[in-house]
Amino acid sequence: MTQNQPQLSIQNFQKVFKTGDGVKGVSLDVHKGELVTLLGPSGCGKTTVLRAVGGFLEPDSGDILIEGRSVLQVPPEKRPTAMVFQSYNLWPHMTVYDNLAFGLKIRGRKKEEIRAAVDKALHLVRLPGTEKKMPGQLSGGQQQRVAVARALLLEPAVLLLDEPFSALDAKLRLEMREELREIQASTGLTMVFVTHDQEEALSISDRIVVMNAGRIEQIDSPQRIYDHPETLFVAQFIGRMNFIPGRGEGRIVEVQGRRFPIDRSLGGSVTAAVRPEDVTLLGKEEQEGMPSFPATVRQVMILGHYAEVTVDTLAGPIKLFVPREQAASLSHGQTIPIGFTRVTAYAG
Repeated sequence: MTQNQPQLSIQNFQKVFKTGDGVKGVSLDVHKGELVTLLGPSGCGKTTVLRAVGGFLEPDSGDILIEGRSVLQVPPEKRPTAMVFQSYNLWPHMTVYDNLAFGLKIRGRKKEEIRAAVDKALHLVRLPGTEKKMPGQLSGGQQQRVAVARALLLEPAVLLLDEPFSALDAKLRLEMREELREIQASTGLTMVFVTHDQEEALSISDRIVVMNAGRIEQIDSPQRIYDHPETLFVAQFIGRMNFIPGRGEGRIVEVQGRRFPIDRSLGGSVTAAVRPEDVTLLGKEEQEGMPSFPATVRQVMILGHYAEVTVDTLAGPIKLFVPREQAASLSHGQTIPIGFTRVTAYAG
């Protein structure tokens, strides 16, 4: 593999099912040591892409290359990939050790080699000393760790993870995310991760591929996906967003007679978009320096160290985040001035 050659290259991949759902012309390069997440709502095609890379689905057209070689004619068990599923898929009648050693035995590894490799993998997933336990004696999180260890032992060129933490509770999901990122950093493994959970995608990915109805909407770093959503769908899907009708005038959007700079050129009716953290409660001095809107407080919800405030304006309801201390002075029906520190907009 040459220096710049991608570890995984999906080229114009197409797979359409009888229902009409599927994936239409997806292309994606994943580089060595990168963790790329396929993110989107149910039925958008992300799992279809992952299963095709693993060899469990045959494309209608296109190609899939791993380390520069097409794998379309290679069966799943011979591909340089390993897959971690949502269900742990451990053999219940075998010990943790035998579950982990099975794939290595098939490859004809020596006993001492297998023991050393299993020991190392269990340390990596923080489960040393569990070799003699049966899967049924482990918690869900521990079983999923064993499933990850089993995949790591195959030393895949690309590790595929299909919503691996969705069956776990919120606290455990958070811990497993952190552990996966640590494992990825320490092993340098190339990973493709599928999730419908945007928070999960934003927290663990080097790059995110946002999919919708079988197509790619945007490929970017988590920061850029959040700060610069390229399409209205990405803006709606990632994070919280206020949508307000406006008019485009080149690189300016007008909302209720107030004008704001935007990073694209638009004309006519547009949808202006403002994140709640970019809506600010203005003091008297600030009102003179930026366009302000009169707003009426509808609801104040305390969410830990900050509050989510819903206000009514002539442009419609708007949500903003304010520090908890500041929220204490707000009451239902109160009129307050608000401003926008950053606005983006989309055609239509």
